[in-house]
Amino acid sequence: MARMTAMDAAVHILVDEGVRTIFGIPGAGILPFYQSLQRNGKIRHYVTRHEEGAIFAADGLARVTGSVGVCAATSGPGATNFVTGLYTAYTDSIPVIAITGQNVRAQLGKEAFQAVDIAEIVRPITKKSYCVKEPAQVPWVFREAFRIAREGRPGPVLIDLPLDVQKGEIEYDPAADTSLPITKTPPSPGAVSKAVDILSSAEKPVMLLGGGVILAEAWDEFRALAERLQVPVVTSYMGKGGFPMDHPLYAGQVGIQCNTRCGNATFLDSDVVLAVGCRFNDRHTGEIGVYTGNRRFIQIDVDPGQMGKNLMPEVGIVADAKLALQALLDEVERRNVGPLPDPTGRVRRLPEERKRLERKWDYDGLPIKPQRALKEVNEFFGDDVIYVTCIGLNQIWAGQFLKVSKPRHFIDCGGAGPLGWDLPAAIGVKVACPEKQVVQIVGDYGIEFCMEQMAVACHYKIPFVVVIINNGNLSLIRQAEKYQYNMRYEIDIWYGDQKVDFVKLAEAFGAYGERVTEPEQIKPALQRAVDAGRLAVVDVIVEKDTDCSMGTSIDSIREFE
Repeated sequence: MARMTAMDAAVHILVDEGVRTIFGIPGAGILPFYQSLQRNGKIRHYVTRHEEGAIFAADGLARVTGSVGVCAATSGPGATNFVTGLYTAYTDSIPVIAITGQNVRAQLGKEAFQAVDIAEIVRPITKKSYCVKEPAQVPWVFREAFRIAREGRPGPVLIDLPLDVQKGEIEYDPAADTSLPITKTPPSPGAVSKAVDILSSAEKPVMLLGGGVILAEAWDEFRALAERLQVPVVTSYMGKGGFPMDHPLYAGQVGIQCNTRCGNATFLDSDVVLAVGCRFNDRHTGEIGVYTGNRRFIQIDVDPGQMGKNLMPEVGIVADAKLALQALLDEVERRNVGPLPDPTGRVRRLPEERKRLERKWDYDGLPIKPQRALKEVNEFFGDDVIYVTCIGLNQIWAGQFLKVSKPRHFIDCGGAGPLGWDLPAAIGVKVACPEKQVVQIVGDYGIEFCMEQMAVACHYKIPFVVVIINNGNLSLIRQAEKYQYNMRYEIDIWYGDQKVDFVKLAEAFGAYGERVTEPEQIKPALQRAVDAGRLAVVDVIVEKDTDCSMGTSIDSIREFE
């Protein structure tokens, strides 16, 4: 047993839990924690240019690695700047621990300087939030925070630390302390058996891969079951990359925005859906009556709160996705089920149907079509790149067109969609995967939200490529105004013919910048961006008012070609 500060114990626990990177901003209310970080010396800290950037970067790191992302901020506005990031991580089930400073305990509730009850503010958008009132509780709070963030459906945890608690000394024995055990929920054998009964009798089954498959790292088990049964596979947007796009069983993506024609068509032609790790949110399902139809649903999710939230499955399996899929595979092998009959040839025809229904992206002419820009990006970078994107038509086009066949290679915030998330998230992704090529796809409006984080990438020499799909307006809102409200109001962001000069902006931070206006210029510009060896911005000027294929129901997507 040794006597040390509570923060020395906290930092020891962070290191023991595998944390090697923290994003944050030191402020007066969190300095004892930073002093312990310096003393320990085993964690690399990155100073961001806004607290929102810190939590978005931690989020990006967590998504690409599956580990816990950690960020730190001071009290008051530093802490409240974490709110959007916590909401984003909570919606998408991302394990993030946010550490915030706080005024001394005696000033809590007295409207003291930068003393806000952040633990209470974020309670609805975290798995748990703490305001630690005793120094001796710090080790146990930190250990429990990691277990909560990782266990079951992952998610964010906030730890608020009053200044005098941070300074407090405690008795702590590092040798006697270890990680808390994490349990994985096994499936009910009865539910597994019933699920196999339904699948075995299905005429047109389909397997739906949601983001939960990637979170549980269950993509191998999912693929093995699909291949055993010879069942078509569709993905949700958050499941993109979880199944190889060139696999003969892959049909595409289902949704009213980030969809593919073949994905929606295959789903609509199904009678049984085995959905794994899918929340059935509104951007995926669209009109729920069309989505459910007369289909029978088998739903696997680790969160029992998902059962019946948006649709009622005939069989609900509350379990870890990896364990549930392995149990299903064991059961079909025990019964010698599969391949399932394909009397109409729908499975055999999938590769040709997928190709036949692909949307056009090889446009020529000027201005550049956004689809053509993504075609050039996709062909240049190949299939080992990690894409990061956020919200807007640029993101929907990226979801529809980019070819991604590896899990954790398409990083996007699905449920919250906060503009500006993608630049700091790309920083977190590149820090976690320095050997990988990282490419951010962003719009000319979204890049302006957290563009101060370019300073972070340049400061710490974090090289990745930012591709701006620059059409001069808030294009997702422009399209909604056009088709839903018959108006065009306050969405144009070019000043006549004058544009924000993102090349000069990039250069001001110390990055490489280049603007392109013709399709043939894109690949050479990308090559120069990669060769620059630092943060690089390629500003692609595209057609101003190109519409994107989407709709309100998966059977009535408005197409534009």
